[in-house]
Amino acid sequence: MRHPSGSSSRAWRSASLVATAAAMLALTTACGQEKGDQSPNGQNVGNQAPAKGDGYGAGSDGYGADTGEAKEGAGKAKAAGQLAVWDSKKLGKVVTDSEGRTLYRFDKDTAEPPKSNCDGACATTWPVASPEGAEAPPGVDKSLLGEVTRTDGSKQLTIDGWPMYRYAKDAKAGDAKGQGVGGTWYAAAPDGKKAAPAAEAEPPADTAPVDPAGLSTRKDPKLGEIVVDKNGMTVYRFTKDSAWPMKSACTGACLEKWPVVPPVEKNDTKGILKKGFVVFDRPDGQQQQTIDCWPMYTFSGDKKPGDTNGQGVGGTWYAAGPDGKPVGAPK
Repeated sequence: MRHPSGSSSRAWRSASLVATAAAMLALTTACGQEKGDQSPNGQNVGNQAPAKGDGYGAGSDGYGADTGEAKEGAGKAKAAGQLAVWDSKKLGKVVTDSEGRTLYRFDKDTAEPPKSNCDGACATTWPVASPEGAEAPPGVDKSLLGEVTRTDGSKQLTIDGWPMYRYAKDAKAGDAKGQGVGGTWYAAAPDGKKAAPAAEAEPPADTAPVDPAGLSTRKDPKLGEIVVDKNGMTVYRFTKDSAWPMKSACTGACLEKWPVVPPVEKNDTKGILKKGFVVFDRPDGQQQQTIDCWPMYTFSGDKKPGDTNGQGVGGTWYAAGPDGKPVGAPK
């Protein structure tokens, strides 16, 4: 067989290259890469829902935002100014900054003590709300407002200890596209808690029994059956304590945040395990109620019945179950 030569050979090579390029283009188009919307491993990430694995609201860029859609100026802290409350039918009461932009809180942050765990690229997607000029919304306790110093030395607005953020994809007042991103980002209520519709809101304090027991239980929507005192306040366990020998590792300044539960008569309880229901004579002279020999506490950060702000604090404090076990503690 004769090989093409001269001009015919060049024409043959050109035709071959064109055919090869066309074939590659067809393959590329079929794989959805004609617009460069593929990740290196070939998975289409252009319309992928926010990933939940890292809890930081990760999306295609690892932080829940497509920079091509982000509002111009994203990542820059802005003064919060005069805060307001937006009554959303879907989300409930939501706190907004002076521009009407939704403010968010991050589950991986902490309120006791206040600390932000969103830095670097995360803070580009979730710009911090600066405390500059911050004023509480009408009807909201101004003592809830505060600030925290971030790792870069800048200041960030806090509400009841929770650092506040905006979301880069919210383009205008009333947007709340950051709600639920990564399973860790939520619109903030005026009291710093997660915004929730009225139907899901915590019941008012006056719904407590008229003559509640000294210690009883209530069904928490997230934690299940937990112990409460006669005022309806959540009772906690400290995992650094021990039941035998009976010992409390919370002393001194610790007791200012975690007051002991005073002695309660056995017949003044409802739904509480009676075994090991004894009074602990502490070395500091206080008497403390125990359940199954475990010392019981309340939390100064809980402001009203139904609050569970002490849950998981420090990885050592957990709401107490009716058997005295720490609810939700790692096994």
